[in-house]
Amino acid sequence: MNDPKRYRVELRPLSEEDGGGWLATFPDLPGCMGDGESPAAAIEDGYQAARAWLRVAEESGDRFPEPGAGGESGRFVARVPKSLHVRLSARAATEGVSMNTLVVSLLAEGMGVRSGSAGLGKEATDEARRTG
Repeated sequence: MNDPKRYRVELRPLSEEDGGGWLATFPDLPGCMGDGESPAAAIEDGYQAARAWLRVAEESGDRFPEPGAGGESGRFVARVPKSLHVRLSARAATEGVSMNTLVVSLLAEGMGVRSGSAGLGKEATDEARRTG
């Protein structure tokens, strides 16, 4: 059987109205998730759910995705107002990076702030600089 620890886990805090604690999800395994009072507990519960998800898929003869095969290409296109395009282009030139790298960095920074995880922003920013 496939090892659930090979699959990427996304972790986020749950609001008090959702019961508090943490939620672990597996982007490559649709609908597979676990929760717990701590991040570690949510991840362990998630791995138990992933083992069950993979076992049922195997017993049913269903193919299950390879780790990292979540289907996202990492690419998207966004239309922005001309005024914003001008500002982004100017800032990218000032910083000496491509507009793509700048936008990825800004998105990563915003995601880190919003999720309360500065590490998420840094990881995506570092990736943007490597590929940019």
